[in-house]
Amino acid sequence: MRLSLRARLTLTYGGLFLVAGVVLLGATYALFNQELSRSGTKILTTRMNQPPPGSPGASPTPARTPSQDQRALPQDAALMNEAERLARKQREEVHDAAVTSMITQGSIALGVVGGAAAAFGWLIAGRVLAPLHRVTETARRIAGSPAADRVLHERIALEGPRDEVKELADTFDTMVERLDRSFDGQRRFVANASHELRTPLTLGRALVEVAMHRESASPDVRQLGETLLQINSRHERLISGLLLLARSENEITARAPVDLADIVGHVTSQTAVEAKDAGVTVETDAAEAVTTGDALLLERVVQNLLENGLRHNTESGWVKVSCRTRDGQAVLEVSNSGPVVPPYEIPALFEPFRRLDNDRIVTAKGAGLGLSIVQSIVRAHNGAVTATSRKTGGLHITVALPLAAEPLIRP
Repeated sequence: MRLSLRARLTLTYGGLFLVAGVVLLGATYALFNQELSRSGTKILTTRMNQPPPGSPGASPTPARTPSQDQRALPQDAALMNEAERLARKQREEVHDAAVTSMITQGSIALGVVGGAAAAFGWLIAGRVLAPLHRVTETARRIAGSPAADRVLHERIALEGPRDEVKELADTFDTMVERLDRSFDGQRRFVANASHELRTPLTLGRALVEVAMHRESASPDVRQLGETLLQINSRHERLISGLLLLARSENEITARAPVDLADIVGHVTSQTAVEAKDAGVTVETDAAEAVTTGDALLLERVVQNLLENGLRHNTESGWVKVSCRTRDGQAVLEVSNSGPVVPPYEIPALFEPFRRLDNDRIVTAKGAGLGLSIVQSIVRAHNGAVTATSRKTGGLHITVALPLAAEPLIRP
């Protein structure tokens, strides 16, 4: 069991107080015992130094005959011994009673005062650590927000003397302020990028529609226009989804059940021409695997992985795409043949604009963003992507996503 800092400080305060109390009680006992022994010795010595009856300085006693004095000497000695024994016994009883009373009552008092000291220590530690709790709560609130950049305006603004705790709070406020400015710049960039990317797509859609609706347009032109409009519309949705992804700190706001098997079948049919031109065989094994997320972005994941396997392959190679439910997750696996990939090079493949050297086939279509986009989208869906190199060449990439809580309703 891990104790909190407040509990450890309280135990430290209480322990130090009890140690000091025990030392003080021991010193008091030693001094008390020494003083009591010294007083008893003085009393006993005084009694022993008193002159016997009939000696000079003794109290006057009735005159006795010599025969009476001889008989009285043994009796006087016996009386003195008895008195000395009684005095010693009385002194020991007083000593034991006093010591017992002091230790018992002192221990009780020490325990009561120690408990009070621990309680006060708990309160004082709470007041001292209160600013740290404010720092922790602010950091937890920012980290736990679905869109963290929207709560970066919060500040601790701790007031009080400039001590170590206030310096920590001010440093945290400075860090959050810099992050707020950085995210604000990112939001402005996303807005500008959205405008710049959507404008040419809108213009292209308008030109295609004008060309399609001309009276002189042939059926081939109209068919080509329909295809171009579908591609343009898909690009517009994809750009909107990616910009929303960047703006919401990699958090998907609108989620719906999606079957990975449907996506695999759709993507493989779309890339059939590219696979045929590359001379690569595509094999699919798609079982139902329903997850929750954005269908367009998940389609982009499958498309990027499949295109990565097609473009970085060898002649007469192969690509295998499969999906299934395993260990409570929706799992997508893409394997491909190709050149041998060193294991230490795999982490770099998920970084933007990173590709291997000439050992891998690089086409003009690739920009080094495919796997980085895959990783970003998978993380936004609370999933994980891993890649391993095959001994005979190529990669084996696994994407694990949470299963959907609700079943997929098919039309």
